[in-house]
Amino acid sequence: QVQLVESGGGLVQAGGSLRLSCAASGTIFSINVMAWYRQAPGKQRELVATITHGGTTNFADSVKGRFTISRDNTKNTVYLQMNSLKPEDTAVYYCNLRQVALDAWGQGTQVTVSS
Repeated sequence: QVQLVESGGGLVQAGGSLRLSCAASGTIFSINVMAWYRQAPGKQRELVATITHGGTTNFADSVKGRFTISRDNTKNTVYLQMNSLKPEDTAVYYCNLRQVALDAWGQGTQVTVSS
């Protein structure tokens, strides 16, 4: 069993920044991928960014150059630094961890960007 707990969401004005954190606990293998997804009202959940255990990253085109993803393997924690936020970034952000025989999700954290 793996549990993911997100934090750091909130309300911010357009152009502002937020940093999300996701701490994983439980049986975590050394080979895994952690990711952030988001889901806006009335829309499907979409991938925002991924990071492998070794630090290889991938970003959705919509956030490239504005968001960065990082992780601290000693703490089993992944971060999402969001800069130059736009109203269209408003969504519930979910943390995800994938490893052998497991696909775990956090409960989500709300990010609201006002114009």
